[in-house]
Amino acid sequence: MALFPAFAKLSSNKTANNEKAPRGLDWLSNQSFRTEDALTLHRRALEEVEEGTAGPAELSCSTAQRLPEESEDEDVSKVKKKKKEKKKKKQKKKHKRRSREQSENSGYDSDTIYPSDLIKQQESAIVRQGQQQPLPQGSFTWIDDLQALPDFPFFIDKKADPANWEYKSLYRGDIARYKRKGNSSLGLNPKTQHITWADSTSEKKKSAKVPDRYFAKACRLLLSAEGFPVLPCAEGPNRGLPSPSVGFIPISECSAEAVGSDAAPAWINPLGIYDASTSLWLQGKGQPEQDKSQAGNPPAQTALAAKVEEFNRKLRENPGDAQTWMEFVRFQDELTNRPNPFTVTESESERGKKSLKVTLEKKIAILDRAIESNAGSVELKLARLELCKELWEPSTLLKEWKKLVFLHPNNTELWKQYLLFSQSQFSTFTVSKVNSIYGKCLTTLSAVHDGCMVSHPSLPGTEEALLAIFLQQCQFLRQTGHSEKAVSLFQAILDFTFFKPDSVKDMTTRQQVEFFEPFWDCGEPRVGERGARGWMSWMRQQERGGWLIPNEPDDDDEDLEDDTEVKDKTLPKWQIWLDVEASRETRHWLPWRPDKSKGQSEEDCEDPDRQVLFDDIGSSMIRLLSPELRFQLLCSFLQFLDIPGERSYSSPFWSVALDHRSILDGGSEAAERPLTSVHLNHVGVSPIGHMTTLDGAKKYSGLCKQGEEFVHNVFEQMMPLFAPEEKSLLSLYWLQYEKLKVIKCLLNKNKKRLKWQGKRSKKLAKKLLKEPENRNSLALWREFAHTEWLIGNTDDSRKVFDTAIATGLGQGLQSADLCELCLLYAQLEVEAMDGAAVVGAGSPAVYILTKLAEGGSYTGYSGQLPPVSILKARKVYENAFVSLLTEVEKVADGSVCAGWPMRVVGLVGCFALFQYLTVGIEAANHVYRQAVQMMSEVWTEESPNAWTGPSALEKLTLMQAELLRFHTRAHVFPLGPLRDSLTAALRLFPGSHSLWKLYVQVENKCHNASRARRFFASVAKSTRSVVPQLFAIHAEQRRKELVDAVQRADFGDVHSTIPENGLSNRIRVLFEHAVESDNGTHCPLLWRLYMHFLVSQGDADRSRGIFYRALQHIPWVKGLYMDAVAHFPERVQEYMDLMTEKELRLRVPMEEVDVLLED
Repeated sequence: MALFPAFAKLSSNKTANNEKAPRGLDWLSNQSFRTEDALTLHRRALEEVEEGTAGPAELSCSTAQRLPEESEDEDVSKVKKKKKEKKKKKQKKKHKRRSREQSENSGYDSDTIYPSDLIKQQESAIVRQGQQQPLPQGSFTWIDDLQALPDFPFFIDKKADPANWEYKSLYRGDIARYKRKGNSSLGLNPKTQHITWADSTSEKKKSAKVPDRYFAKACRLLLSAEGFPVLPCAEGPNRGLPSPSVGFIPISECSAEAVGSDAAPAWINPLGIYDASTSLWLQGKGQPEQDKSQAGNPPAQTALAAKVEEFNRKLRENPGDAQTWMEFVRFQDELTNRPNPFTVTESESERGKKSLKVTLEKKIAILDRAIESNAGSVELKLARLELCKELWEPSTLLKEWKKLVFLHPNNTELWKQYLLFSQSQFSTFTVSKVNSIYGKCLTTLSAVHDGCMVSHPSLPGTEEALLAIFLQQCQFLRQTGHSEKAVSLFQAILDFTFFKPDSVKDMTTRQQVEFFEPFWDCGEPRVGERGARGWMSWMRQQERGGWLIPNEPDDDDEDLEDDTEVKDKTLPKWQIWLDVEASRETRHWLPWRPDKSKGQSEEDCEDPDRQVLFDDIGSSMIRLLSPELRFQLLCSFLQFLDIPGERSYSSPFWSVALDHRSILDGGSEAAERPLTSVHLNHVGVSPIGHMTTLDGAKKYSGLCKQGEEFVHNVFEQMMPLFAPEEKSLLSLYWLQYEKLKVIKCLLNKNKKRLKWQGKRSKKLAKKLLKEPENRNSLALWREFAHTEWLIGNTDDSRKVFDTAIATGLGQGLQSADLCELCLLYAQLEVEAMDGAAVVGAGSPAVYILTKLAEGGSYTGYSGQLPPVSILKARKVYENAFVSLLTEVEKVADGSVCAGWPMRVVGLVGCFALFQYLTVGIEAANHVYRQAVQMMSEVWTEESPNAWTGPSALEKLTLMQAELLRFHTRAHVFPLGPLRDSLTAALRLFPGSHSLWKLYVQVENKCHNASRARRFFASVAKSTRSVVPQLFAIHAEQRRKELVDAVQRADFGDVHSTIPENGLSNRIRVLFEHAVESDNGTHCPLLWRLYMHFLVSQGDADRSRGIFYRALQHIPWVKGLYMDAVAHFPERVQEYMDLMTEKELRLRVPMEEVDVLLED
């Protein structure tokens, strides 16, 4: 057989002539292949196929018909054609092998049959014949086609077919396998005939694009962009009706071209086919400039571009407007979060969100240009330094601060920011360095205030700012643990201010300090110490030759308190250190002075840090000339010693002083005394001598024995220096301090100490009331009677109240002290009823308030009053209330006396309580609403440096809320009026601790916390105070405690109905937002609460990370280090080394603890 058809004739001639072909053409023929063998094999294969498809009767006939002699040449040509196609597709071996396997499994005669396949089928048929005799040799038949079922109808298929596992059936043998090329078919007329292929496999499957999720970049850009305007068209009767297949009502749009064409005249565009620009061209008009500028930009980008152009125009016309520059800087945040309207391509617009560093650099560049036009604007320079914190090194930033302070030495707000920056930089912070900066600040401002610095005049409010910075320095020293230096500062400033000799009063502050230094170093007793006479007396005696200090007998040398520092040696070493450190802080907060009567010297001091030299305090001396500021200085010192006063820490400036959780706690006394608990004041600042961990509580109320003696000496030495009114006020503070100690003894349930403290308080009250200026002071009589009531002597307390009322009843309702006295007496009687009927003429409270209105003589409660007396009293109250409101309206004219706010509080409180007891809660609430509305019209917000107590409006709202809460405890009454009054008051006073406590207690009863969360968020955004954020966190923690209590309750098979709902995550987010705010980042209480919360949740690693974050903002707070020791005791030595490095006060080194344990 010839391998190539072109040489087939040559091969046949050679065979016929029996001659040898040329040697060069031998390779064209295959000598071992015979055509007869191939035809025989082909016929045998066709017979087997016919046997499998046709019946037995038709088998021989069909075979005979398929093998005529005239069809042999045709079969040979078919085989040659198939071999030629096989050679052309030799490269696709894998595809051929798969198609060959399909041909073996298929039984159709239309498939291609190859000789090698026939040989394999013959061999396999022989094997099957030996195994299954009933079936014919080499046959394959479906069981449905057999007429007689054989004994063994099945055979074993040893070749696995993976398609059976993939498709779970044997359907491949029934489907013809072919591959169609193209979509056309032969034999059809393409003009009139066409075939549609429904299952065309030539087309590739297009992958469906997955829509973007909400967090994708494109979706975030859409959220921040403004919406495109949609112009609805109301054409047609069913224009606005949606189609049945659409699940929403579509909004039809009008193109800009249609709008433009409609606007054109009819003779220009009669068919409505021209766009807006073409219509304008036909009219001979051009496109408006605004349209040209907005042609390629969407409306959102156009709006941003318009804002930028507006800012540029304003700043170009008025470059000296600092507020516009600041607004432009803040606008960069909005511009950064949106696509840039000035980008050229769409890809650049998608990359519109810049990194934080790029934004900061852009803001700094704007501020640099602004400062060039406003060289004297401190606000712009402060904003620039605030932004540079993220980019510059601390050393570079410190140099810029020094340069700025040097240029503006008379700006007090700049000094405050500089001091806060200096003490919050962990890398450069040490106590001595920051204390020297405080001294330099006070010295410079004193020179400005004295007029010594001619180049920079004194600004308004410099004297108030001097006192504020001085108090900030004292709080800083207290928080670092250097209590001795803080107390010495107060002692020195009191001597420097109140005991100044007349000979140096006309000198400058620096010259006065030079004369004061010898007095401080001479060893004379100072303010608060026994035998102190003051700087003035010492100067006079020195001019006369000096004096000898007599040895005064010390009757109280023996300390009755337990001095044992280590009470339990079995405790861990770190806990013993905490206990000893707190114990020494309590007993050794006073500076150590050598006792000359005992022959002591400075070398006898065991702890040199307890001695305070003049170099530590000399630079902080300031001169106060205003009598109000001098009195505020003394009141601030008393409050520093934990004595109640009128000063408040609600201002945002004092957030750095908040470090005690008493601002959040303290609800137990409100439950026992719902009406009179408002008289307790929790400022949130740790008192002197109580430096401990956040959970550490004071064992007893008040100070140590030496501290109580120190407070007594301060009052005795300072009270004679003031006017009678101020003396009475100082006596009132002293009695309130004694009452506060009694209340703490009641809370601790220590009856023995309560009895001892009660005797001391009664003794002091009687002593103060014997003073001539205090005998007619109703405020002192009120505190004395209240103290007796708290101790438990209710009968004695009623006698004191009755005596005081009888003495001052002649003053009538015009006396604010008398109204407050009767109001407190009536409130105590109402609380004493303990759920009994308090409404009616027979109530003692009604009797007291009625007698107050009647005037005249007064006797104790003797029984029920006649109804006529109650009606007369109500009429008197109404007339007095109307006249008082009329006076309040005249406040703007300045024709009202100075004490009108307190008269409003006293009279409104008595009238509202009288209405509540005789009419009902609605009448009392109406009185409060009228008074609050009138007071709100004349109320003005106070300056941040004011240390006055709560305003009259705040007291009224607090009294109203207390009365409503008292009523809801015993009666069914909606919480709406109470909630409305609290929310309205808190919007005016967002820093009021008492109001926030009431609000949290009210909202804690509601399961729906969404209302309270929205209110907390709105108030926190509108104020700079950190108090709303503190109480928002406290409210969520209270709610989590409630949920945990329900879930962990052991009531058997009880399921929780309140889910947790991610409260832990919410609290953590609130903490993060709070510590990132301007004032919250330097609030010690926030960081300590955050760390404590994470430890309580079992997340010690994250809590440790919060501790190191807090060190970057409040490295001066010793309480933070003590909390870290309590939470992570394995690193106690590391924290102690860190405290030593930063020069914080470490009273007990760890080596001394080892010595104490050995002893």
